Amino acid sequence: MNRNKKTHFSEDTQKIARVFKALSHPARIEILQVLAERRQCVCGEIVEILPLAQSTVSQHLKELKEVGLIKGEIDGAKSCYCIDWEVYQDFFRSYSKLYENMNQLKSITSLDCC
Repeated sequence: MNRNKKTHFSEDTQKIARVFKALSHPARIEILQVLAERRQCVCGEIVEILPLAQSTVSQHLKELKEVGLIKGEIDGAKSCYCIDWEVYQDFFRSYSKLYENMNQLKSITSLDCC
């Protein structure tokens, strides 16, 4: 029987990993930057700003939307997207907690490794 090994990790750990996976492409980071700078829903202009094809931008938007970093509405041929700041803040809190835990461990661990 094949079991999903991800279930062995905490929900916070899985959430952090999903977001980092979504952020692993520079185009997605750039999309988030554009959405943050515009401070409103952005429709269509993302394709005009990035040096990528419409279909590629759509795929990147889909990845960001699947992890919840952005939200969007599609109305016919028009789609609008914006950052979901609540999800973004939740991710940041989870990652900050991980960082602080690791930083504390660093202070009590020998630094002469490798």
